[in-house]
Amino acid sequence: MKSEREKMLAGELYDASDPELAEARLVARERCHQLNHSSPREEALRRSILKELFASGGDSVWLEPPFHCDYGTNIHLGKQVYFNFDCVILDVCDVRIGDFVFIAPGVHIYTATHPLESHLRRTQEYGQPITIGNDVWIGGKAILCPGVTIGDRSVIGAGSVVTKDVPAGSLVAGNPAKVIREIT
Repeated sequence: MKSEREKMLAGELYDASDPELAEARLVARERCHQLNHSSPREEALRRSILKELFASGGDSVWLEPPFHCDYGTNIHLGKQVYFNFDCVILDVCDVRIGDFVFIAPGVHIYTATHPLESHLRRTQEYGQPITIGNDVWIGGKAILCPGVTIGDRSVIGAGSVVTKDVPAGSLVAGNPAKVIREIT
């Protein structure tokens, strides 16, 4: 029988109140709290926290606090990822972010979602992974919904709500986000 964590990572219905998951979220919140309350001059401390928080990429990410996530351990970062202020990642499934990605202030990335059936929603949730390619720029206050893939070199306009995959080399904007044009 699968653990609740295994079901969560597989995108299956799971019980978020499971003690193992609750403890893992608490550890992530403690790390985020420490990061968010550190001095900008405490670069070594911040780097140490980022290496512990993220599954990979903590050694080269540049992150402007505050930052919040569910687990951190399901976030895989490429080289030189940049997070501006007030970003949130609900990482109940994997979030894979490529190299040289710019994430503007207030961006929210959600892998977590809930069943439409109210009786299931009371005790169960599930997730869908998100993949962001290389050299992507995500504009301020954009929201990436569960299960989307953002292709390499794409730009997501500020305030966009991305509900579907974005082809490589595309400019998308709006709610829901639509392709505006190809980027040459």
